[in-house]
Amino acid sequence: MKAPARLGLYGLVLVAVFAVAGFTANAAIPEETVQSWAEDTAQNTHHDEGDTMDAAGHEGGDTGETAALGLGIAQDGYQLTAVTAPTDTGTEETLSLTITGPNGNPVTDFELEHEKELHLIAVRADGQHFRHVHPEMNDDGTWTIPWQWDAAGIYRIFADFIPAEAGEGLTLSTSVQVGGTYDPAPATEPVTTTTVDGFDVSVEGDLTAGVTTQLTMTITRAGELVTELEPYLGTFGHLVALRDGDLAYLHVRPHGDAPQAGQTSGPEIVFEATAPTEGRYLLYLDFKVDGEVHTAPLVIDTTTSSGESDGGHPEDGGFGQEPGTGGEHQEGEGHDH
Repeated sequence: MKAPARLGLYGLVLVAVFAVAGFTANAAIPEETVQSWAEDTAQNTHHDEGDTMDAAGHEGGDTGETAALGLGIAQDGYQLTAVTAPTDTGTEETLSLTITGPNGNPVTDFELEHEKELHLIAVRADGQHFRHVHPEMNDDGTWTIPWQWDAAGIYRIFADFIPAEAGEGLTLSTSVQVGGTYDPAPATEPVTTTTVDGFDVSVEGDLTAGVTTQLTMTITRAGELVTELEPYLGTFGHLVALRDGDLAYLHVRPHGDAPQAGQTSGPEIVFEATAPTEGRYLLYLDFKVDGEVHTAPLVIDTTTSSGESDGGHPEDGGFGQEPGTGGEHQEGEGHDH
């Protein structure tokens, strides 16, 4: 990389770090999280002519894990740009973003993935206040959705999509600062059973680093098995998995055939997941019953091949989310749960 580019990159990292550190005196964002997010953003934003790039869109020598796990703002010539959102809590404004392609122009042609052209995930640095929504795209390629933050902190915004020209899925992300007093509530131990909106949700199965394994979600209500699960986003359940700490984004595949119109299922939903590294993973299960979507947060650690846990350091406490609160859902115009 050329000398001016190095200076510019270094400056960007400093700006990101000091901006995060100073946005509120009460915001105790973990230093390693700030460092990681600043490095990810800087690494995936600036590339000079002559810089060597690998297939994942990183400068030569990079393994590509950052781009593959959705921690980069750019990959394979595609870039997440013009991201705007409210800067404080309590006021409804608009969250907007644009995806530009290798030619620098806004992308307007996307393939459907799980029945939507773009999935937007927002989650705070500690894993709280998760949202999975679907903005609307304007004719100029700008995606928008009404937006209001419920709590202060640093949030990661993920855009998950398939450009029609590329034909392969990409996940890009950036961070957004929301002013106010930050009250972190990170996961301190595994949470394999939780309650949301009167439903009890549990997860079974081992998550082993580098190996594709099955995770089975079981849903009950008032002690009875729930067998009225309705299709949601082309499956009977949609699962997002994020690595605790840096919030690396994992693609999780539903097991089995896609449901037919009018078909119901339950009480189990099976997913296939591959954890790239050992550690703790935050799970967010979306499921639909009686026309309403519910989100259940869970936490699991990776295990060794013998089934013993090798991730995280369990302590007293849980995921920091009170039972029954679940996740939050917002939709763009024309997208009903």
